[in-house]
Amino acid sequence: MSVSVLASAVNHPDAINPYIGLFNHRIVRSLRDAGIAVDVVSPRPFAPPVGPKSEYAALPDSEDWGEYDVHHPRFWYLLPKRLFYGLAGDSFARRVPRYVAETFDVPDVVQACHIYLDGYGMLPYCRTHDIPLFVISHGHFLNEYESLSRGVRSRVDETLEASAKVLCVSDALADEAATHVSAEKVETVPIGATPSRYPVDRKERLREELSIDPDATVALFVGEFCERKGIPELVDVLPKLSLPNTEFVFVGHGGAMRLDLQNALIESDFTDRHVYTGITSMALRRWLAVADLLVLPSRAEGRPTVIYEAMAAETAVLGTDIGGVTEQVSDGKTGVIIPPERPDELADSLTSLLRDPARLDAMGQRGRDRLVEQGWTWTAYAERVESLYQDVLDE
Repeated sequence: MSVSVLASAVNHPDAINPYIGLFNHRIVRSLRDAGIAVDVVSPRPFAPPVGPKSEYAALPDSEDWGEYDVHHPRFWYLLPKRLFYGLAGDSFARRVPRYVAETFDVPDVVQACHIYLDGYGMLPYCRTHDIPLFVISHGHFLNEYESLSRGVRSRVDETLEASAKVLCVSDALADEAATHVSAEKVETVPIGATPSRYPVDRKERLREELSIDPDATVALFVGEFCERKGIPELVDVLPKLSLPNTEFVFVGHGGAMRLDLQNALIESDFTDRHVYTGITSMALRRWLAVADLLVLPSRAEGRPTVIYEAMAAETAVLGTDIGGVTEQVSDGKTGVIIPPERPDELADSLTSLLRDPARLDAMGQRGRDRLVEQGWTWTAYAERVESLYQDVLDE
């Protein structure tokens, strides 16, 4: 039986910010590639008349994303968030289901790419049409549950209770979800990466194009320039490292600590010319193929997508013992795991790894093998999700 899906992803790339929620774009694309009919809404708040978000007033009602169209129904999102975030969910739940009902045929299932706002906001539609709701948890609303306001917690609880399945990206997150909802509803469904999309066979040519010494060892950071991603630890250790013939590359998408990072690089032996924001997905895949080591000293994570991408690109990983990272990285085989917020251990591991390119190369090869063996690819993801859709519909 062919399944039709309505996907809601409040975080999805758009014309204003083509980098937000790329993993949601890849989730939808994987389902479409598997032959599943998917309609997509990516609701957006009404834009203010002035200020940094005013440009969203120009966002069209729908956009062509190649494999599918993305629709942008509007809802009210009042600030400050800490006071009004619950009301944003209520506005979403009043406005977006009405738009969906007027725009699309009734699907077999609704896929919410986040517990909140997407899952809570689509509850009225699912109840009206008696459609099962699948929600994806990437980490925030479960790992940070106690820090949420009482109103948002109650909406998260309602969403989890009403859902047919809660799809968690890691076993650690699934264990946490099972403390909030029946364990029978919880499934671990890792996302992944597609090795064929990473140009590892052109590594030498890419280094030449990117002005990287062909004999240099390249350490790559990818993520927001913020405390949660371990930037304070990198700022601490960079000026202290002595690693001749090593290049550090930083690819970010915002964050308050970019200037701190660049100042640390200026004080170090390393160049600060490889600090980038807003690069394309293609450019990131090239950097991952060029890199010898992904450095991700995070303080909090679910299962970071970039680790799957590094594995697909045959790049070793230096990560921290948090969230689902230890499920992804086989310590000592495909990378190295250290405790978070330990700059001394970060410095020691960087020094040991970056002085041993042959070890990094072997780890990277084993990482790609592990990715494929574990089924952490987008093809396997779509097959797993479609099977869960069918199981629920057959009940």
